[in-house]
Amino acid sequence: MEKTPFFHALKINEDTCIGCSHCMKICPTEALRVRDGKAVLMPDRCIDCGNCFKVCPTHSIFVEQDDFEAIFNFPVRVALIPSVFMGLFPNDITVSRIYSILKEIGFTHVIETESSIPVYTAAKTRYAAEHPDIRPLISTFCPAIVRLIQVKFPGLTENLIPLRAPIDITAMYIRRKLNHDEGLKDDQIGIFYITPCAAKIAAVKSPVGEEKSLVDGVINMDSLYNRVYHEIKKQGKAYKEVKLPVSQLSADAVLSSLTNGERRLSDARHSYSIDEIHNVIEFLEKIENEEIEDVDFLELRACDQSCPGGILACDNRFLICERVFGRARKIADRERKGEQTKDRELEEERNYLMRNMKVGEIHPRSMLVLDDDITKALEKMKKINEFRARLPQTDCGICGAPTCDALARDIVCDNAELTDCVFIQRNLEARGNMDVHESLQIMEVIWGKDKINDYVKKK
Repeated sequence: MEKTPFFHALKINEDTCIGCSHCMKICPTEALRVRDGKAVLMPDRCIDCGNCFKVCPTHSIFVEQDDFEAIFNFPVRVALIPSVFMGLFPNDITVSRIYSILKEIGFTHVIETESSIPVYTAAKTRYAAEHPDIRPLISTFCPAIVRLIQVKFPGLTENLIPLRAPIDITAMYIRRKLNHDEGLKDDQIGIFYITPCAAKIAAVKSPVGEEKSLVDGVINMDSLYNRVYHEIKKQGKAYKEVKLPVSQLSADAVLSSLTNGERRLSDARHSYSIDEIHNVIEFLEKIENEEIEDVDFLELRACDQSCPGGILACDNRFLICERVFGRARKIADRERKGEQTKDRELEEERNYLMRNMKVGEIHPRSMLVLDDDITKALEKMKKINEFRARLPQTDCGICGAPTCDALARDIVCDNAELTDCVFIQRNLEARGNMDVHESLQIMEVIWGKDKINDYVKKK
């Protein structure tokens, strides 16, 4: 079966890229190479985690988003807001005020993504009870983790819980509500998610287990924050707030996008919450090698501190966490006083949502597959091992690949040559089988003619 290409929200501006290799070295799936002095993406490996974005010194890696003006293509415009967005603002800026500004700048409706957490949690609990033979169950809350497992841990794809994420559940609810309550057709309703990361853009544009997302567009969180904060500044200190009704979230729902947010709502006996992509990879390797056993549920998040650590959450992740916790504490205080602040918005549609939670099968897309023909694949693996033995295992990156192992694989897949390795070049020069001019030509292919010429002039 032919793979449908992954959509990637992360893009590379070749005009400003200097080929520094920072991105190549930090990528958890070895999805980047340097060719002709520029970073080059291997799309079947990229999971849109955003680590490359964070380390790029020239900001040549950017996150593509939908044009904000696209919301006006719809008569009814819904802002699907994660609670993390509220955590970007100082404590004296109320949630109601943010809602008000979002409506002033163009949205007709505002709903928080976490409104669907009770339904999502109930669906996960039901799935766990119906599939006692699948352990550990792995949350699909974080789309970067879903892609990571597809490409790097394909044997664990059956452990992913095949349910819609809260984004899609909330979108399904608000669309149905507007259909029924206001008699609107689907093409009249535009639902726009405000994303803290690139992976959720990719999940909307190229959903796993679904043909099409229930979300119509994505707006980067840092971009919308700037718009909203600009309006707050314009209002000035004399602004008198008119309170608007906001999503009725429980404290647990508000905290659900933070690390431990799902685990705290799980009744699994043995569960773990792990954040930051390299920590996740280390843990999954232990699971795959059966070094860790008796695990019922895994909450895995690609970013440090989960969504507050997203590359588009434009503030310190620890400050965002503290503000989100502060909001949750206030809600918990009201709950203790008997005020009904539990999530009630979606209760009227719970049965409908529960019936439509499942997504299709999540297929493995292993980045390690060398050939569909097993005989050819084994031959290629043998060749990789042979090339690996000839390489120095220094992982210097001068060949334009992140590691010697990656170079060996690239050579067998016809994406590189053994002579790309500078140690091999020196060896051939010492034996008289290669001259300096040939070595420089190889380096020009990898690092670009200008960079090599500049280096030669300095010498």
